[in-house]
Amino acid sequence: MELWLLNHFSTTELTFLVVGGFVVLAVACSLLTTRRFPALTGGENNDMVGVVLGMFGAIYGIILAFVIVNLWTELQDTQKVVSTEATSISQIARDAKAFPPDVQTAVNAAIHDYVHAVVEQQWPLMRAGRGDFTVTATKVDRMYQVLREYEPQSQSEQAFYTEALGSLNDAVGQRRDRINESRNELPVLLQVLIVGGALVILALTLLYGLRSPKVRLLFVGSVAALIGFSLLLVLVLDRPFAGDLSVSPTPFKESALAQFW
Repeated sequence: MELWLLNHFSTTELTFLVVGGFVVLAVACSLLTTRRFPALTGGENNDMVGVVLGMFGAIYGIILAFVIVNLWTELQDTQKVVSTEATSISQIARDAKAFPPDVQTAVNAAIHDYVHAVVEQQWPLMRAGRGDFTVTATKVDRMYQVLREYEPQSQSEQAFYTEALGSLNDAVGQRRDRINESRNELPVLLQVLIVGGALVILALTLLYGLRSPKVRLLFVGSVAALIGFSLLLVLVLDRPFAGDLSVSPTPFKESALAQFW
């Protein structure tokens, strides 16, 4: 459901859907609550409700802030992993210029197949949360095979060969990290805590008594909007390869890799 929403709606549309939906739910619940229990508007229990609401709000706010900061950090780390992997592949293409023409052609052909497989085949799977190692496995093996079959003839070629092999080893490690990140999501218990906590805070705001209907709706709506925006942030940051804020495959089309497109 989460991935479907991110891949079928823009961030703006999700804002209206999540935040607007939460505000509408809160306002509707407020109207129903005051109609069913009109005594609540008197504010007789405001002292107790205020203390409980403040305590729950503080705890929930800390948990939510921790989750959002952690997800944002993971998104930035994923962007760095993708950029570093593309840089490592670019370095192989640059080092191959020191090799004989036939070897350079073979290396470039292997890199061409790899970057196209990453962008055109692997990326759509990662957007769907189904990152698959097998999609690029043969392409990685081909790059290793080309380097294994080549024996440097000079110290200069040996130096560039060593650098190219090291860059390939780095790219393989970063590839694994990238695919693993596409599968990661918040644990179910943490998702339940976040959504459940939002509903608890909403329920407590309904118990806070205010005589003015307009002020009450404004109070409930404002709290609901704040919580809704927080839930929206969790939604769009949880999946680094889905949605408008997703990590882009652009690094695999830039710099030394631009020649393969």
